[in-house]
Amino acid sequence: MPIFEYQCNDCGNEFEELVFDRDECPPCPKCGSKETGKLMSAVRSRVGGGPAASGGESESAPAPAASSGCAGCSGGNCSSCG
Repeated sequence: MPIFEYQCNDCGNEFEELVFDRDECPPCPKCGSKETGKLMSAVRSRVGGGPAASGGESESAPAPAASSGCAGCSGGNCSSCG
């Protein structure tokens, strides 16, 4: 069951809601209006766990592909990959 972000068309309140049906738009918890719409959620992920890259690299740049690593993590970045 995913959590979606919504915005009320009447009062402008933005809220998150756990929904069972992806087409369902729940009422606004602030004003009770049923005139709500789903927002686009931003997704951000980083592979590697090291410090953030610097030197002009954009934060939205795609993360480098993980190396084959060991059988334990398959990422080449755990304590057993030494």
